[in-house]
Amino acid sequence: MEKSAIKIRRPLGFPWETQDPFLFCVYHEDFFPKGNEQMGPDESLAGRSIGNDFVIKDGYRMYHGQTVPGFPAHPHRGFETVTIVEKGLVDHADSLGATGRFGNGDVQWMTAGKGVQHSEMFPLRHKDKENTSELFQIWLNLPKRSKFVEPHYHMLWHEDIPVVVEENTDGKKVRIKIVAGNYKDVKPLPTTPDSWAADVSNQVAIWKIVLEPGATWTLPAAAEGVNRTLYFFKGDEISLNGERITNHGAFHMHIEDDVEVKNGGEVTELLVLQGKPINEPVAQYGPFVMNTQEEIQQTISEYQRTEFGGWPWPRHDYVHPREKGRFAHHADGHEEIKD
Repeated sequence: MEKSAIKIRRPLGFPWETQDPFLFCVYHEDFFPKGNEQMGPDESLAGRSIGNDFVIKDGYRMYHGQTVPGFPAHPHRGFETVTIVEKGLVDHADSLGATGRFGNGDVQWMTAGKGVQHSEMFPLRHKDKENTSELFQIWLNLPKRSKFVEPHYHMLWHEDIPVVVEENTDGKKVRIKIVAGNYKDVKPLPTTPDSWAADVSNQVAIWKIVLEPGATWTLPAAAEGVNRTLYFFKGDEISLNGERITNHGAFHMHIEDDVEVKNGGEVTELLVLQGKPINEPVAQYGPFVMNTQEEIQQTISEYQRTEFGGWPWPRHDYVHPREKGRFAHHADGHEEIKD
């Protein structure tokens, strides 16, 4: 029998398990109802743990939101967030004075660096139909030398993100969305400059793959020393080098050879996270990721004293006007308007 392409199998939890240089990946899929005047759910929220609602009820969660679902102002230090919004919208605001609204395929790459507060709210703009939301948030670690860089965020708009469509000889198609990392001869958009992903020798890749029923895709081999995880999260069945997989899961992969991925059922979706490990100690306390517990204590003390610049917005769950389109207003004053 051919050697298995899988080193380790893990179930998909909440969040998903990752490997160095990633810290975790969380997948949110919520079938929100019609929105009300405040852009929250137009139905009763009775029976929910409002402020800490992480149990799917009636198809969705409110998370830490009380009126609008999402994550009101909270701090980060020492790592990056990569937020891939496939469906729905996210309203961003932060302690630097930056704001934005992005979604429907966009990606926000945020370097927390020495410290920032931000909010991530999910406005339910549609009053006449359901508001489906689907997104990934990936935490990518920063090496010690970059833990205290200046915080900022960078937008990867869906119109600009490279997407490769490969067609099998029988006409079945595979779609590869390249958020980070070269895929064959296709290069991604630039990341933030201080990111571990900015150095191509670190082989960081974030690819979202969609396979039509019966389609086959080749996951290319990677350089020695790279950690790679393949997430099978939508679909009935795949095979990896002929090994049948019928349960969703996270698969830590051998990287020295190409792997044939075949979809054995309905439309299937996969996520690939890979990268050279940073190989430094990780000390984490909630939203803070440093190298030592002493640094964590210093971070907590500093946040209590400075609040990383405070919160300049009228609400901790700040959302933009319903009619506002996708945009990014950065702390240095420049603005990107998409629609």
